[in-house]
Amino acid sequence: MALLELAPGQLDFVGDPLRMALAGLAEQSRRPYVIEAGGEAVGVLTLQAGAARLAGWPDDHSAWLLRGFLIDRRHQGLGLGRLAAAAAVEAAAKLTARQGSGEVGVVLSVNERNPAGLAAYLNAGFVDHGQYLGGGSGPQRTMFRSFSQQPSGGLPLPQGPH
Repeated sequence: MALLELAPGQLDFVGDPLRMALAGLAEQSRRPYVIEAGGEAVGVLTLQAGAARLAGWPDDHSAWLLRGFLIDRRHQGLGLGRLAAAAAVEAAAKLTARQGSGEVGVVLSVNERNPAGLAAYLNAGFVDHGQYLGGGSGPQRTMFRSFSQQPSGGLPLPQGPH
């Protein structure tokens, strides 16, 4: 994970990949995942329970928070972000079913200055729920995808805790 590279300007939208993964391992509410393609780590993401308000959602517990999502700059533009985002929703649905915790979907916020991220989330079935001004790097869009939406079918899940 320490070898993942950010594209120029991307640091405004995501944090350091290694630091994000370590934070994910240190906190029980977080589930970090490594995104793999061709046997190589190409990204990271974290699902967090009980923190949905951090993305502008009205409550903390009805949705998983997708955070710290990063695709290595050398693998961007290949559709991996869309696939990983959709697979993260599938993983969150399985976690909810296993734990009986009651979440109904996944929420995230994406910076309005990140059109590639916004497009990837829309293509992964997330719906824009409006502007959120709580982020430290400017206006965000709150995005949500319900578990009841049709699964994307056949997507490999990111590698992570099971």
